[in-house]
Amino acid sequence: MKHDPRITPWRDGIAARSLEGVLEAEVYLDPKAMSCGAAAAAIRSAPDANGEQMDQMLFGERFEVLEEEGAWLFGQAARDGYVGFVEAAAMQPAGPLPTHRVAAIRTYAFAEASIKSRARGPYSINSLVAVEAVEGHLAKVTGAGWMTAAHLAPIGTSEDDWAAVAERFLGAPYLWGGRESLGVDCSGLVQQALFACGRACPRDADQQEVLGTAIEAADFGRGDLVFWKGHVAIGLGDGRIVHANGHHMATAIEPLSEAIERIAASGSKPTAYRRV
Repeated sequence: MKHDPRITPWRDGIAARSLEGVLEAEVYLDPKAMSCGAAAAAIRSAPDANGEQMDQMLFGERFEVLEEEGAWLFGQAARDGYVGFVEAAAMQPAGPLPTHRVAAIRTYAFAEASIKSRARGPYSINSLVAVEAVEGHLAKVTGAGWMTAAHLAPIGTSEDDWAAVAERFLGAPYLWGGRESLGVDCSGLVQQALFACGRACPRDADQQEVLGTAIEAADFGRGDLVFWKGHVAIGLGDGRIVHANGHHMATAIEPLSEAIERIAASGSKPTAYRRV
């Protein structure tokens, strides 16, 4: 049986305890739960600041640590299962379970219950927070500060139009491995749009290509996904798509026909249309 290294907590003779009897390893370790204390933190392919950013952690997301290597931690992101290295300085001991998620495209946290106090962030949509108290229009968030209460949504509540969520990223710079509102890639955009609507979603485009059910190109509409090799976009209706892409180097809206023609020039045609 082949195991996807992107989502398998195993390397150099060590593996998570859950893989005992599944994958051979010299030692099986019990992961230590930590959470992201930074607004966003890269998950890299190697314990090096120049290592490829494969994914990102957002504030409040859990990271299951298997091994410490200098200033880096090796483990697995609990939310989408991605495995890699994160900087230890960006992590903190796992705190209380989240009560809310950031529902605004981005928001700041203030040091005091005043918008005039020092600000941290910004914190991107779908960051996970634990609200301790509310004073006026501000909510005290564990480990961050005071956030605008209206920018938060209780865990268990969600939006219902992931295409509309994706449109809120319009203009966000394209960032390989990005999942935050300040920088996102094609599959990161799809994942965050679906997360905001309470839908589970894997990280990469090839993993997302099994979501939902196959449809014909002629039936492609709002909220549907169109895939190329290594790329994915979301339908907006009226023949338009929204996608984070390397051509515009941003999240952009354009006619699907134009994207198909441009990408075909590089030798790739749509591989699937899916309704989720």
